[in-house]
Amino acid sequence: MSALLGRAGPPVPEVARDIERACRDSGFFYVVGHGVPAALLDRLDTLSRRFFALPVAGKMDIAMRHGGAAWRGYFPLGAELTSGRPDRKEGLYFGAELGEDDPRVRAGLPLHGRNLFPAQVPELRTVVLDYLDALTATAQAVLRGVAVSLDLDADYFAHGYTADPTVLFRIFHYPPSPPDDDDWGVGEHTDYGLLTLLAQDDNGGLQVRTAGGWIDAPPIPDAFVCNIGDMLDRLTGGWYRSTPHRVRNLSGRDRLSFPFFFDPDFTAEVPPLPRRASGDADRGSRWDGQDLQAFSGTYGAYLINKVSHVFPQLRQAVRLPADG
Repeated sequence: MSALLGRAGPPVPEVARDIERACRDSGFFYVVGHGVPAALLDRLDTLSRRFFALPVAGKMDIAMRHGGAAWRGYFPLGAELTSGRPDRKEGLYFGAELGEDDPRVRAGLPLHGRNLFPAQVPELRTVVLDYLDALTATAQAVLRGVAVSLDLDADYFAHGYTADPTVLFRIFHYPPSPPDDDDWGVGEHTDYGLLTLLAQDDNGGLQVRTAGGWIDAPPIPDAFVCNIGDMLDRLTGGWYRSTPHRVRNLSGRDRLSFPFFFDPDFTAEVPPLPRRASGDADRGSRWDGQDLQAFSGTYGAYLINKVSHVFPQLRQAVRLPADG
């Protein structure tokens, strides 16, 4: 993606054709030439491992219940659900760092506010915020390629849906799964927004559902795994499909992953794109039977509905404008 960042590399139309092919074939692809420093990722991995090595009581100092409607902080092993079943992982939730004077925070907009950082690993704050800045720029660049692949102006998303994006970031720790167990680090699901950029350690475990069955998406040095989410599926009328994926850590070691979610403006509605590709009107039903064209309202309402199934106990902390 060097060309999408204004550096040397294949011409943008060539990169866009590669993106289109990947989005049509599987909804997943590897991103290289992104310019995110390897040292930043190494530091993030080191500090994250230091946090997860803390006693549970120490990690619970920044439990998500302390984050309120911002939905930030730590959740313990088994506290996150996929399709109603506990995942075999623990994690940290972060998002764009917003002060109390930010209009969105003053208005009580869910998933907006300050992050919770551990006092025991104070360096994590700077590294996470630097990573959010770096990945925001990377995601905007990838979306330039997506826009060109859809015959849109390169800055179509940056001047619209992602002019004020919903930025969410997770750090997940997956303990090893016993080989003879049927538990999953995270079960089959699709992501909710536009794009996910995933950094993962060397232990593997990510699988992607394709027309030919489940395949591994192993780590590649200096590469992010990128997948499209439900909103890009909706925007393109299913021309680009959000792809189910899952994780099971059979490495025998502790696995860390770092998914960065780049989503539309929380308050935006998400109608079909103009001049979108539409040559494949019938690609069959989605894996979960959901009709992404059926819902109405803002992306924020869609997101809160989805996330509240993951953390049912936090739904009471959130009130959308539609709730009255």
